[in-house]
Amino acid sequence: MEMKRITILFGLLFSVGTVLSALADSAEDTMVPMEHHDRMAKEKDGRIPLGIPEPMKQHQLANMRSHLEAIQSIIGLIGEGKFDAAAEIAHARLGLTEEMKKMCSMFDNRDFRRLGLAFHESADALAEALKTKDVDKSLGALHETMGYCVRCHATYRQ
Repeated sequence: MEMKRITILFGLLFSVGTVLSALADSAEDTMVPMEHHDRMAKEKDGRIPLGIPEPMKQHQLANMRSHLEAIQSIIGLIGEGKFDAAAEIAHARLGLTEEMKKMCSMFDNRDFRRLGLAFHESADALAEALKTKDVDKSLGALHETMGYCVRCHATYRQ
């Protein structure tokens, strides 16, 4: 059973690393002129553009990177058996705080806004699961929370 948990944790860490790498590439695209190949790839990108102003876009990208760092911390803390610390991070950095409600309400796209709110609500459920100190329950809740990340990035682009 312990080997299964280690395998799951390594899989989660790999997934987080892959998403962080994609976000880093996305940030680089906004900093350097795009070449023809990059432009063609974006034209074929079937995801829904949010069409937000550049300062808001950069703020949103920074928030998503912060969310990924929080998830990485949570995974590490689960591995160390520090469930209370992981629960605090899940709630404070990912949960549906008043600040997150306010930020989500700023987006015009109703479906994107709903998905964002659902992500933050799932993070609060993750915090509650972590408080039980049950690894399987915690990983299941983390899987659900990360599912919102995957769904969002598969549907929308900045």
